[in-house]
Amino acid sequence: MSNEPNASDGYPQPGAAGPPAMNRRQFLKRTATAVVGVAAAPQIVPASVLGINGATPPSDRITIGCVGMGKQMRGHLGTFLRNQSTQVLAVCDVESIRLDNELNRANGYYANVLDKGGYGGVAAYKDFRDLVARDDIDAVVIATPNHWHALIAVAAMKSGKDVYCEKPLALTIGECQAMVKVARRYGRVFQTGSQQRSTYEFRFACEMVRSGRIGKVHTVHVNVGGPPHESWHLPGQPVPEGLDWDMWLGPAPWRTYNYDIAPDLNYQGWPNWRDYRDYAGGMMTDWGAHHFDIAQWGLGMDHSGPVEVTPPDGAECDRLTYRYANGVVMYHGGGRGCAGVEFIGPQGSVRVNRGRLETVPDEIMETPTGPNEVNLYRSVNHHEDWLECIRSRKRPICDVDIGRHSAIVCHVGNIAYWLNRPLRWDPDVERFVNDQEANRLLLRAMRSPWRIEEIV
Repeated sequence: MSNEPNASDGYPQPGAAGPPAMNRRQFLKRTATAVVGVAAAPQIVPASVLGINGATPPSDRITIGCVGMGKQMRGHLGTFLRNQSTQVLAVCDVESIRLDNELNRANGYYANVLDKGGYGGVAAYKDFRDLVARDDIDAVVIATPNHWHALIAVAAMKSGKDVYCEKPLALTIGECQAMVKVARRYGRVFQTGSQQRSTYEFRFACEMVRSGRIGKVHTVHVNVGGPPHESWHLPGQPVPEGLDWDMWLGPAPWRTYNYDIAPDLNYQGWPNWRDYRDYAGGMMTDWGAHHFDIAQWGLGMDHSGPVEVTPPDGAECDRLTYRYANGVVMYHGGGRGCAGVEFIGPQGSVRVNRGRLETVPDEIMETPTGPNEVNLYRSVNHHEDWLECIRSRKRPICDVDIGRHSAIVCHVGNIAYWLNRPLRWDPDVERFVNDQEANRLLLRAMRSPWRIEEIV
């Protein structure tokens, strides 16, 4: 048996057929010259590129544009370059050195495959609008700072592109709602980059929980970092050569450049924009979009969420605490040494993190999920799941609406931290109950000229 929602719930399951794709995007038949690249002169390509001997023919390839060429995109780009069923046609970034490096990497990869030293079929853009305007691109991969996710994704979907967008889905709850609205209106296939859903230990953990192996869950612990800092106190510094700082800020409030927000290419760690409220939601949304997402999956709450959230008060409540309508209590932090997610029921517990799965007692996890238990959507590769759904027009394992609800849990927690008082949340209408101050934080003004028409 399965507790997955069915059509009568009004929420199609991941994998269920979505609205039809726009006609003009139904896999244009491309010539061999188009595969070599719109920016290149016609070239003779080897049989493997033309689909002979089992390779994917050009007419069936999914053409891709990549926006945001930082550390996270490097992995995505490598995946799609190596995938014989995809063709990368464009890269985009507001920083010229990073953009040139990844452009040369992509063109160099294809030059090596084609044995053509002069290959130039991958184009570079500093403005994402030029990339999404291309009719020969089927899908867009977004790995920018969070404050850009919604603008780029909405523009791409309106231009007929399917989307893979890094988590968290967006900077605000209002932007998340707009992204779902546009995806449904235009029939786009949208994968949120919460890739833990495509990993065995997380799926099996959620299957065990939802199959009742630990009884009715009453407590969940999610261990991630806290909310973001303000950025206004950072001193101004000279803008590095090659960086379009105004475009990097985009819809965020204007401020002077600071290295801590957008470090140069010599920086070896992850850039710290994730820690500042104008651009992201701190670790609450960064890692929270992974682990709160798994908590939602394990609780069967992909299309709902908590009804109350209480910040720590230093007395009776020592941790941010969520309550669901069914009585489940979820804590931000705690648990028995689990760095990821822990589900607790009357008959035991399930603890899961990357590369780690434990149950108490041990025998709970010794039997694979049976045919009469909950069997969740199975994906073994997040990128491949998205590509397959582009072909089938079904919804992927972490569809935009799932990404929305997981992000909402993170954002609601941050708002409780900022206001420092208990809040009641209505997951059906996605607003705080009788609380104008809290509801004003569902949206943030975008700096002119940036706007999303679907945000109301």
